[in-house]
This record gives sequence, C-alpha cells and structure tokens, in this order.
Amino acid sequence: MPSVKEQIAAKANEIENIIFRYLPEGDGYNDTVVKAMEYTLSAGGKRLRPMLMDETFRMFGGEDRTIIEPFMAAIEMIHTYSLIHDDLPALDNDELRRGKPTAHIVFGEDMAILAGDALLNYAFEVAASSFREDEAVYRQAQAMKILTAKPGIFGMIGGQVKDVESSGTSIELETLMYIHKNKTAALIEASMMIGAILAGAQKNECRIIEEIAYKVGMAFQIQDDILDITSTDQVLGKPTGSDEKNEKMTYVSWKGLEQSREDVRFFTEDALALFDSLGYHAPFLRSLLLALASRES
Repeated sequence: MPSVKEQIAAKANEIENIIFRYLPEGDGYNDTVVKAMEYTLSAGGKRLRPMLMDETFRMFGGEDRTIIEPFMAAIEMIHTYSLIHDDLPALDNDELRRGKPTAHIVFGEDMAILAGDALLNYAFEVAASSFREDEAVYRQAQAMKILTAKPGIFGMIGGQVKDVESSGTSIELETLMYIHKNKTAALIEASMMIGAILAGAQKNECRIIEEIAYKVGMAFQIQDDILDITSTDQVLGKPTGSDEKNEKMTYVSWKGLEQSREDVRFFTEDALALFDSLGYHAPFLRSLLLALASRES
C-alpha cells in the first residue's frame, strides 16, 4: 500500500496532465505571455487545491470527469496567478518560487503582470468549457459563482489587500485572522465546495465542507508562518524569512512558536471531527487534510 506522501505525489502527476491539457497555444502574437503562463504553471507544486476539489467530488459520488476537470485546471490557474503577483517587486519581491526563478525574473515585471492577468481570465474560460445543456448546468453555475467570488475582493484579493496595507505596521490579531481566512483559506474553501456542489452534495453538506475547508486553510497558513521561520530555502523551494523581510506580522508574531503549533493541531482536529460527522468513507481525503497541516515544505 503506497504511503499518503506517495499517493499525493502520484495524484499530483495526474493533475498536472489534466492542467496541461487546458493550456492555451500562442497565436504568434501572444506567444510570450503564453510561455510565461506555462512556465509558472509547470514549475511544480503539490496541486493541493485541484486535488482537494477532485477528492471531495469523488467522496460525494461524482463521476463525470468532463465536469470536474475544467474546474480543477481553473483553480490551479487562479492559484498560480496569485503566486506570480505575490512575487512581484511591488508586493513580496521574491526571486524564487518552487525552487525556480520567479516569473518576473525570467520574463520581466511587465510580462509577469500580464501572465497573472491572463491566467486569471483564462481560468474562467476553462471552467466555462464544462457547461452543457443538461441537468448539471445549475450545479455548474453554482460552482462558477464560487470560483469567481472566493478569489475576489471578499476573498483572496481582499486578504491580499489587507496584507499589503499591513506591511510595516502593528496589526490586531482580528485583522491577521481576516488576512489568513481570505488570502489562504478562501481558495481551499472554493476547491472543496466546488467539488461537493458538482457532485450533487446537499446544501447542509456544502456548508459543513466550507467550514472544514476554512479550518484546514487556517491550519495550513499558520503552518506556513511557522515554516517561514523554521525551514530553509532549499526545503521550501522559496525564500524563508520573507515575512520578516517585508515587516509583516504573522500568527507566530502574535502567538509564539509553540502556541502556533498547538493551534495548527486545534484547527486540524476540529476540521477532521467535522469531516467525520459527514459519515462518508474517504480515507485518502481525510489523510490529505491531515497532511496539509503537518507538512514540512
């Protein structure tokens, strides 16, 4: 029986093949931006968000791959665009991502901005390609609503805005929790909710999935704050100490290292308890949720 780590790696490879099927081809005039999009998408990564989407879809009995796969590719495109923009000199000014030079180092700041814009816009084109005239359209419309809202001004972008505004300032814990909920947890919520909705989960089940994803997202981000202090550039594949460099308050700044580790456990255990309350047999998804919080890279 393969270990959870081996299963995650195998599923990540499968997801990469799905994502690459949806990459656009240049038309001779836009080739540079298409290359920049492909460069960052192909830089590696665990593909956790499309994996969470797919496994939630499977848990609720989803079978039609033509419905879920465009949304899987779309969520990874949105996540990747956010990384391109995060790395820009105007934001985190990072030169390394997933062990490779960041997009603005390779293609220039102007093309990196356009590549991020292109990935965001193209994500919705890809997701919309799943629409067909049958009983699944309502579910797809609901999924599209989540795909557009969670990364937006009341989700990921809203969290990023407050994160940028807070650099170099002392912020309240409530503000930090807002940043973490929106900047990080929102896309995890979107991933799992879309998987549930497209598979036909009930409304109350979708609400529980959203709460599970929120708690997992918070544990994920707190662990990220911990690793920014305790890990190395080589292990993480990106610069450590970037929060300190950018004068950002983190969860560890507020709670300290040991309490932060304890809170990762608290959020994770709470999420798993909710997950178990749903009563579905999905051992890999459960192990994946646990692995997100206990990761070392």
